[in-house]
Amino acid sequence: MIKRAFLFAYVILLTAACQQPTLDGLLDRWNDHEVAYVEPEELAAMLDSGNVVLIDVREWEEFKVSHLPNADWAGYKDFDPEHTLKHFPDKNTPIVFYCSLGIRSERIGEFFQEQGYTNIMNLYGGIIEWKNRGQEIYDLSAQSTDSVHTYSKRYSKYLTNGIPVYD
Repeated sequence: MIKRAFLFAYVILLTAACQQPTLDGLLDRWNDHEVAYVEPEELAAMLDSGNVVLIDVREWEEFKVSHLPNADWAGYKDFDPEHTLKHFPDKNTPIVFYCSLGIRSERIGEFFQEQGYTNIMNLYGGIIEWKNRGQEIYDLSAQSTDSVHTYSKRYSKYLTNGIPVYD
C-alpha cells in the first residue's frame, strides 16, 4: 500500500513538472518586465489611430510567414540598432516591439530605453497572443492568414487560434 502511495505521488509530481508554464509564467521566467506591456486590444486601437510605430524583431523567415498590420521588420540576430535609431530621432515616439511571445522584443525594447527613448512598449504575448485574441495577421502578399511562425515547436503550444509554423 505504501509503495502505491509513493508511486501515485511520484506520477503526480512528474506530471506537474512536465507541464508547460502559462504565458505569464514563461514571461516571468525570461523577462525582467523593464519594458511596459501593451495588450493586443490596446495595440489594435493604437494602430487604428495611427499613433504608434510597430516593429517586428523576429527573424525574416518568421516575418515572411505572417506579421501584424503595418509592422516594420527589424530582425533580432541581425538587428542593426544604428539603422533603426536613425529612423526615430524623436525619443518620445510611441514604439511597440513584438516577437513570437514577447521575450526577444523585451531585449530590444530595453536597448531603446537605455538610449533614452521614453515611450517603448512590448506586445504582451507577441504575435501568438495577438492571433489568439482574434486579431488579423498578414503574409508578405498582404493577404490575411492563419499561419503563425511560433519560433519553435515548444512555443507552438501557446498558439490556440491559428496554424503553427516552425522550423
